[in-house]
Amino acid sequence: MAVSTLPHLALLAFLEHLEVERNVSRLTIRNYTLYLKRFCDWFQAAGNTDLSELDQEKMRKYRVYLSQYCDQYGRTLSKRTQSYYVIAMRSWLKFLVKQDVPVLHPEKIDLPKAESIPMRFLNSEKVEKLLTQPSISTKAGLRDKAILEVLFSTGLRVSELTNLNRDQIDLETREFGVIGKGRRPRVVFLSERAAKWLDSWLRQRSDNWSPVFIRFSGKQATPVDDGESMRLTARSVQRIVDKYAKKAHLPIKISPHGIRHSFATDLLSNGAGLRDVQEMLGHKNVSTTQIYTHVTRPQLRKIHDKFHTQ
Repeated sequence: MAVSTLPHLALLAFLEHLEVERNVSRLTIRNYTLYLKRFCDWFQAAGNTDLSELDQEKMRKYRVYLSQYCDQYGRTLSKRTQSYYVIAMRSWLKFLVKQDVPVLHPEKIDLPKAESIPMRFLNSEKVEKLLTQPSISTKAGLRDKAILEVLFSTGLRVSELTNLNRDQIDLETREFGVIGKGRRPRVVFLSERAAKWLDSWLRQRSDNWSPVFIRFSGKQATPVDDGESMRLTARSVQRIVDKYAKKAHLPIKISPHGIRHSFATDLLSNGAGLRDVQEMLGHKNVSTTQIYTHVTRPQLRKIHDKFHTQ
């Protein structure tokens, strides 16, 4: 069926493509919907009715609009967020071009230069200090200890951690599968120590709820429920990490993603290859893993000094 060049109809076809054929996450679809609906509204408010009217000059004006955008609360769009809008546009146009729709070619749209964001990570000494902060004499402390240990042992994204169910995890083999970003499956591994604390946390629970990590506050689910309403949220895990980071008096503000960075840094500094770390992190492209050049560069220097004789 031919795809329409009317903005909202073309957008609907693209979103259906993402959901059905690309099988992308609900979060990605939600974000693309937000980004591209804003473009459609701007495009039509500017007097355009058909996507075939979009050219590089109109695209330039749209980017100026994004740069100058300010909502009712005075909030603007960061350079990073503006780049997400442009990436979404390129992805949409790429889909339309493949459908033989006469639109601006996505290659004619340059991506904005990304902001340089310093990567926060902890060395092994600081990680150890963070991991020893929870009080394991309480249920909440034992849960938090297991959370921190699993994060550093596996390099899981916070959403991957909170989505874990008990039947996923094999504590004997100390490995389990997760579906990560872009619906890409991968296997992650638990250290003996992380497996021990995770086992301790699960053993002290008397419920049969599916989620591995549950909350204690608020309304409690019934014992016969699957416990989905008890699942810990990503925001709660972020608060937990922040709490213990402050308690440990760490020199930098650390997040669950910072622990993921620390996991990758630890692997590389101990000799792991970039491709292996790419697999363990679930990165689609090794170029994403190459942000860890702060670790690989000293390693390359050692290799050069050792093997290059001249």
